[in-house]
Amino acid sequence: MPESLGVRQARAQRTREMVVAAAAAAFVHQGVQAPIRDIAERADVGIGTVYRHFPTRADLVTAVYRHQIDTCGALAPRLLAESACPFTALTAWVEAFVEFLVTKHGLGAALGSGDPGLENLHTLMLDTLVPACATLLDACTAAGETDPGITAYTLMRAIGNLCITGPDYDREDARRMVATLLAGCRRTT
Repeated sequence: MPESLGVRQARAQRTREMVVAAAAAAFVHQGVQAPIRDIAERADVGIGTVYRHFPTRADLVTAVYRHQIDTCGALAPRLLAESACPFTALTAWVEAFVEFLVTKHGLGAALGSGDPGLENLHTLMLDTLVPACATLLDACTAAGETDPGITAYTLMRAIGNLCITGPDYDREDARRMVATLLAGCRRTT
């Protein structure tokens, strides 16, 4: 008996999700230029399956980072609702944002590559993450925990600059520096 359309669609969605998860893991270890065969192997699918879901590398990179951007953006209101104070929520969100940034080997070069398939990724990041950060900063300012002059875009840009890792500056260095930056944002009155 042939499969129903709903069953095929559900299976295709699960396969797509497995490929996205496999690509995310490969990108952490090998950067966005990770070989498609490695991604397919991690997802336990054939190379053709990867290309059927993501015809270009840009499509795959965009899908992986869109998912991660959306997850990071959705984290802000949840943390705000669950945290004892807004600054605690901001700190937890910034930690997630730092983790997002420091695992993006090669993304900066890919974004600057001129690949038209990646043009909207930077805009997506700004459109999703700046408002999420602004919500947290606004709550911190209203609670008297941060100065009102700190803007989400400026804070995120500073965090982004502190998260550029290299041979003598790793994830832990970035985390420590961002923690120092956040401590400097806290109002001490």
